Amino acid sequence: MFGKRISLFKLLGFEVRIDLSWIIIAVLIVWSLSKGLFPIYFKDLSARAYWIMGITGALGLFLSIIFHELSHSLVARRYGMPMKGITLFIFGGVAEMSEEPTSAKGEFFMAIVGPVSSVIAGLAFYGLHGFGKLVGFPDAVNGVLSYISWINFLLAAFNLIPAFPLDGGRVLRSILWGVKKNIRWATRVSSAIGTFFGILLIVLGFYRVVFAGDFIGGMWWFLIGMFLQSAARASYQQLLTRRALEGEPVRRFMETNPVTVPPSASVEKVVEDYIYQYHYKMFPVVDSGRLFGCITTKEVKQIPREEWAHKTVGEVAVSCSAENTIGPEEDAVKAMSKMNQNGLSRLMVVEHGRLVGIIALKDMLKFLSLKVELED
Repeated sequence: MFGKRISLFKLLGFEVRIDLSWIIIAVLIVWSLSKGLFPIYFKDLSARAYWIMGITGALGLFLSIIFHELSHSLVARRYGMPMKGITLFIFGGVAEMSEEPTSAKGEFFMAIVGPVSSVIAGLAFYGLHGFGKLVGFPDAVNGVLSYISWINFLLAAFNLIPAFPLDGGRVLRSILWGVKKNIRWATRVSSAIGTFFGILLIVLGFYRVVFAGDFIGGMWWFLIGMFLQSAARASYQQLLTRRALEGEPVRRFMETNPVTVPPSASVEKVVEDYIYQYHYKMFPVVDSGRLFGCITTKEVKQIPREEWAHKTVGEVAVSCSAENTIGPEEDAVKAMSKMNQNGLSRLMVVEHGRLVGIIALKDMLKFLSLKVELED
């Protein structure tokens, strides 16, 4: 779902990040508010006032989405669901869970609190707007308060649509899960509804572009529909993946005789005899059986070409971190989650400081494909 992300700050223990795609939507929102919405409803203000209103309105939307997703995260924490943080991206925001909900009850309250929080925020800003009219706030201030109130009500209404993975779809899944005690069946049904709703939005967007002449609005409906149907299908596939790998130890999938690099080797030798031969971007550096560190194409690229023959791996290798290592008895689901979170295709399997193997994403996917084929 996400590309390059930028960390902004931590809030109540949750890291708040923005995907670079959010910058696109932020610019579009500021422009459409400053040049479109506010000049229509609030006449005879200066261009500077409209731009300030547009920036403030976009900031209000930004904070409203963070408030919405933070409410999800706090309730998820209450019910023991690990949360990786909050990320804002082109279609809004998401509170990222590293695992599936542990109970139907937990998912219900985690999902429903999002729209409820948006309604509360909408009422709060509506009250401020009413107070501003009574005491004589400037039109520009009241306009922004009215917009933020309206956008929160819109967020609540849209998220209550029972199309997974929207909040309404998660509420539906929790109810189906609680009734039938089968999360896989509940996910399949709610994901199918989410896919149908996404296709409906795609058709609506096509109609708006072709028959109504609304290119911008139609394209947004089309893109949101594409995102929804893709996310709905991916959510069901993710659940299948977790169920297939759950309980399987990393040891089962690891390569016990991995390709390693000695710290005495030159960088030139690593490039010619390892990177170009095996086509990996990362190699573990092992000295007398113990994990010394690792060397990646990133470190190699930072060294001038003329120094490759003189620099040794031991001089440029970096320390291994929790991001690229895992224990042999850890669950394979955790390994896949770590790879996905950090954009890796391989992890070093370490036990008591010694490298005991390498686990690769492709090996887990082969197992997953066979298990689903034989047992589904």
